[in-house]
Amino acid sequence: MIIDTTPILGNAIVELIHDGGPIMYPILLTAVVAICILAERITWWVRLTGRRSPKRLEAVYAAIEEGNMKEAIQLSRNSTDPVIRMIHHGLNHHHSSLQGALEVAAGLEMQKAGRFLNAMDTIVTLGPLLGLLGTVTGIMGSFTSIGDSELAVEKVTGGIGEALIATAAGLGIAITTLIPLNYFHSRLAKFQFDLEAAATNVTVLVAQNEAEQKSLGYTA
Repeated sequence: MIIDTTPILGNAIVELIHDGGPIMYPILLTAVVAICILAERITWWVRLTGRRSPKRLEAVYAAIEEGNMKEAIQLSRNSTDPVIRMIHHGLNHHHSSLQGALEVAAGLEMQKAGRFLNAMDTIVTLGPLLGLLGTVTGIMGSFTSIGDSELAVEKVTGGIGEALIATAAGLGIAITTLIPLNYFHSRLAKFQFDLEAAATNVTVLVAQNEAEQKSLGYTA
């Protein structure tokens, strides 16, 4: 027989939030924001992996190397691969400033890839601070209840429990967010390298073509 433990777990969470004191509500809000950001970023990076197209990228390189810019632009048009999109933007503006166009396009792609990372950094810092605030308020409540009534012992232990729950919740949020944050930073660094490597390859190939055309007496 399968026992549904969902109501029991829900009641335990509600009781834990209640025992943690008022500071648990901003901690809970921070946790919800962290979960939403993590879900969005994981989904984005998974989709990015599926959008990468190494074979199409190599075909674009081959077309540029052959000096067939029209074919390269056609191959890179409407691509879901951000690296190829950057190349397409650069090739469409290579007569004015290829390097500048590539840098602008790469910057836009990096903004998309690095979205919400600053918010995650803030959550990693904010979680423990909220937990520390809960610790302070819980201990303050414990000291103010000493000698207040016959139930002072229960109030003191309740205040200490409130402090520990808030501290554990804040640290839990920070630890849970820090691990994927570091992973996203590593993925972002690799993504930046891919963009820079592609931009360098395109710049070199275009420069070689222009040099060859000049050596043959053609104008770029």
